[in-house]
Parts: sequence; C-alpha cells; structure tokens
Amino acid sequence: MPQQSPLDVPEGDPFGPHNLPYGVFSTSGDTRRRIGVRIGGYVLDAGAAAAALGSPYAGLLGRPSLNPLLAAGRTAWRDVRRALTAWVTDPGHRPAVEPHLLPLEEAVLHLPYEVADYVDFYASEHHATNVGKMFRPDGDALTPNWKHLPIGYHGRSGTLVVSGTDVVRPSGQRKAPTDPAPVFGPSVKLDIEAEVGFVVGTPSELGRPVPLAEFEDHVFGLFLLNDWSARDIQAWEYVPLGPFLGKSFATSVSAWVTPLEALDAARTAPPARDFPLLPYLDDADSDRPGGFDLHITVSINGQEVARPPFATMYWTAAQQLAHMTVNGASLRTGDVYGSGTVSGPEVGQRGSLLELTWNGRDAIELADGKRTFLEDGDTVTLTAWAPGANGTRVGLGEVTGRIVGSR
Repeated sequence: MPQQSPLDVPEGDPFGPHNLPYGVFSTSGDTRRRIGVRIGGYVLDAGAAAAALGSPYAGLLGRPSLNPLLAAGRTAWRDVRRALTAWVTDPGHRPAVEPHLLPLEEAVLHLPYEVADYVDFYASEHHATNVGKMFRPDGDALTPNWKHLPIGYHGRSGTLVVSGTDVVRPSGQRKAPTDPAPVFGPSVKLDIEAEVGFVVGTPSELGRPVPLAEFEDHVFGLFLLNDWSARDIQAWEYVPLGPFLGKSFATSVSAWVTPLEALDAARTAPPARDFPLLPYLDDADSDRPGGFDLHITVSINGQEVARPPFATMYWTAAQQLAHMTVNGASLRTGDVYGSGTVSGPEVGQRGSLLELTWNGRDAIELADGKRTFLEDGDTVTLTAWAPGANGTRVGLGEVTGRIVGSR
C-alpha cells in the first residue's frame, strides 16, 4: 500500500485546503525564520515551495515575516492564496511540494508580523453591560456614547507576544476602596480577555479616513487574541485617561493568521442597532454582512470555562477600522486591533474571569481548586472555529499563555 501523503488531509479537518492560515516558523536545526502555511498537521515552507515551483510569488513568500505580503495588497493576497491552494490540492505539484512539509510539532512558531500600532476596542454589549452593572450599580450600565461609536484605546505594541510565551505577573500600584493609601506589589486580580484580533496589510494616507467599504482592502486577516488584564492595577489608574499598566504588560496573539477570504461563509449580520448610526458607521446598506460567526472556547489548565460567541459583537471590525481612521489617523502595515472582550448573554459565554466570577464574588470550580482570578502556574488557552463552505469548519490557531510569578 502506498504511503499516504501529508497533503491527504482527512475530511473534516479544520485546517484543510479551505483554510490555509499563515504563520512564521523556524526549526531546532535551522533557526532561519520562514513563512509557513498550515495544512492539516503539517507546515508548508511556503517560500521554499514557491521557489521549487518557479512561482512569481517566491519573493513575497521567501521572507522572515508576513509584512511584505501584507503590504502587497488585496490583489496579491488573493493571487497568492489561489496559488497555495493549487499547490496543496493538485497532485501534479506533489513532487515539488511534499519535500517542504514538516510536522507541526517540529516547527518553532514566532510572531508572524512586525507589529506597528496596537488598538483595543470594547465592542461587546454583553461584556460592557456586565462591567457597567458591577462598577456602576446605581447608574446606567452603558455609558451614553457606547451605542454611538466603538470605544477603544491605544495600547502598547511592543508587548504583543506570540502564543506559548509565558506571561509574567505584573506589579503596580493598587488601592481597594477601603484601603487608606495605595500599595505596590504583584497584581492579585490577574485576568484574561478573550478577543479576536485583526491585522492591517495595506497602509492608508495620513488625513484620509478609511470608509466601511474599504475594510477588505486594508485588513489581511484575523486571529485569536488574549488581552491579559490586571484588574486591580487598572481600577486604581484608569481615571481619567484609561488603561495603562494594567493592560500594557502582555497581549498574547495566535501564531496563525486566517485570511479574511477563508471566512466568507462565516460572515453574519451584527445585532440590530438601537440608535441610528452616523453615516461613516452606518452599515445597514452594506452588500456584505460585517460580523463573523466565530465560536470561541476558553480553557484554564485544560478545563473549559466559557464559550464566547463572536457573532454577538455589537460593533464590527469594519466599523472599528472606520472609526479608528475617521479623524485622519493613518494605517500602517502590521497595525493590530483587538475586538475587545467577547461575551454572550449567558453566564457560560463570558470571556473574562471578571464576569465569570462577578469580580471575585463567585469562584469557578477547576479540577485543581477554585479560582476567582488567575494563579501562578495557570495556563489559559483560547481556541475557535468558524463555519466554512459546504459544511466545513475553519479552525483558528489557538493562543495560549502560562502565568509565572512576578520578577
């Protein structure tokens, strides 16, 4: 019986040829960073395969970072994806392609792009409502601006780290309402934020807003993102300018970027709007729904604790991009923006421990004990899938991080 090819991906595999996410890898025997494309349980050295096939895209794919491909623009993204699909599905290409496949477990995965700027949003109505109920129990859960614009802030791009990187427990000032004065020390309310990130490819001109209709011309793909939060540090520092040390110590991102084109079947309409939107945010007449039907799972130490549904997000990624640039702010290749915590209407759909434990009031049960917030040694993993064409599933690469003690 002939040996099965790594390209014979089992039916139902969420990383089949309908997906083909991009990453950057090296190996223990060769530390050169190379663009890889995931197919089943293997990584294809895309640059080497392109060279072997005499492809005109060898120059874009034979790089140590995705940034040149990101900057090449939407037409190049489409054409490269079509070429890659042919390489992994056409039996005639197998002699040239198969030597450049290696098992996933042999690949050392790296941050796949050079990050330019980082922006984080606050786009889940369920998350924002829960937070408002906790911290403004005698007032309105949502602030007056919430349903009129996507609220966001500029984060720290230099501390975005790839999945698998340990997260050092941050230290800073904190002050409980009953404390007479602030104290300094490690955070005792270290939390997660289950999010989806988007990476910009095509830059934009300073002074020119990017309209809703140009979202797919500028955004290359999406990935899972965990925006770790030190709730106690943040609570003391954030008035009046917002998050700072409580958020800037680490943001974990997946090693795999799923191109938007792979998610056409996952497009879905966002929730109904409660107020008329200003024209630059009004997507009512858009010919493509702006939401994505992503099914996220949050696990701590291997135990599932929540399933946040991305389809419930009030503000879409296109609206976030439009708002981020409406004042003329320019986009740069490698800009990353996060959706904000993804939470659904049910308790088991909340994407943060702040909500799952109601700010520490209700501990959750894990096999190794109760948790209100994260302890040293805890490992958090986010995974997700989306519906694909013809009943397939599109897998999103996981993002994981382990908490280690403060230094």
